[in-house]
Formats: sequence, C-alpha cells, structure tokens
Amino acid sequence: MARALSLALALSALAAAAPSGAPSGLATVEAQCIDEAIRDELNARRRYRGVQERLFRKALRHELSIMGGVYAADLLSAWALAQGAYTFHASEAIGLELSFAYSRARSELVKIIENDRGIVLFETENPVFVYQGHLIWSLAYGKVRWFGGTISRFDFNLAIGGGVTDNQTSRGLTISGGFGLKFYFGQWFAVRLDIRDQVLQQEILGESRIVNNVSATLGLSIFMPFTP
Repeated sequence: MARALSLALALSALAAAAPSGAPSGLATVEAQCIDEAIRDELNARRRYRGVQERLFRKALRHELSIMGGVYAADLLSAWALAQGAYTFHASEAIGLELSFAYSRARSELVKIIENDRGIVLFETENPVFVYQGHLIWSLAYGKVRWFGGTISRFDFNLAIGGGVTDNQTSRGLTISGGFGLKFYFGQWFAVRLDIRDQVLQQEILGESRIVNNVSATLGLSIFMPFTP
C-alpha cells in the first residue's frame, strides 16, 4: 500500500511538472524564430554601398554636343571658343570623342635685336582651328540634389588624345588631356563641363617653343537613341 502510494505521488509530481516546462520550451523556440525573422529582414534591407546601378545608360549610344567657352593660348591672348563634338559610348566607362573647335589668336610682340640694334614688331590676329580625338574614361558615377529638390545623375571623366591645331604660328601635332563633368537630366539630355590642356609647338619671331594652351567649355549634349 505504501509502495503504491509512493508511485502515485511520483506520477502526480511528473504531471505537475510537465505543463510548467512545456511553455518554457515553446517560448525559447518562438524567440529563436523571431530573431531569425528580424535577421532576415535586416539582411533584405541592407544594400551594398559601392558600385550603384546606373539609371542613365550610355552604352552603345551616340552623343552630340555643342559647347562654348574660352581658349587661353600660352603665347597669345585668350579668346572665345566655339566647339562641336560627337562621342560614341562603347560602354558605360569608355567613349571615343571627335571634336572641332574654332577660336582666334591675337598678339602684339616686340623683339629687340641687340647686334643690329633693331626692333621687330610681330602682330597677329588670325583664326585657330582645332581638330581632335579623345578617349573618354568615366571614373565615377553619382547623384546630386539641386537645392533640396530635383535629383540628377552625374559622372566624372578623364580625356586623353590629340589632333592638329591649325593657325598662323602652328600646324603641327597637338597632344591633349583633361577632365570633365556631365550632369544627366531625363534619359537623353545632359549638361557638360570640360577643361583640356593642349600641348603643341609654336613658332613666333623665329623661335620655336612648346606651349600649353588651355580650353574651358560649357555645353549641352543629346543622346541617341533617346531611350536606351
């Protein structure tokens, strides 16, 4: 009788312990599920902050540009510059640009010849034609917010190339390099800013010199086809 009573008490104790342990195990499982759900949600929201998808596509498109600015010759005076350019974008990073620019050169120089005690006056005012080709390499792509409103995309590019500068003092090879910025609006329109340093050989008053002529231009571009 005593043994049966002990067995009954033991079974009662196990029955009483079972309901109190079950919720604890279920709570642990539920907590783990909640932690995993939060972790999955955070991973889904996380974005890699390196290379961003380009919203303005350039690859395999044609760009026509018209620009105006200043042509600052090393030995001659600065003058207004008008320029047109065509660019084919082989990819988002690489483009081939062909351009033609027109300006004028004006200068008044005096050379004193010591041996003969004479003075030579050199005066020039003639047109300058610049024919060039550049390889365009887009280094960075980003976005900018204008005055807290509209957001537009832009990229920063490097240009290297050369061509021919044709004027009274120079008709030789020109090596050119520089950088530029393009701001994209919509899917086919852009505003561009370019600065190029042109290295060439000029001959003035019988002396030949290597000069650096700098051009700074601001212009507009359209991309074709209009929708990438």
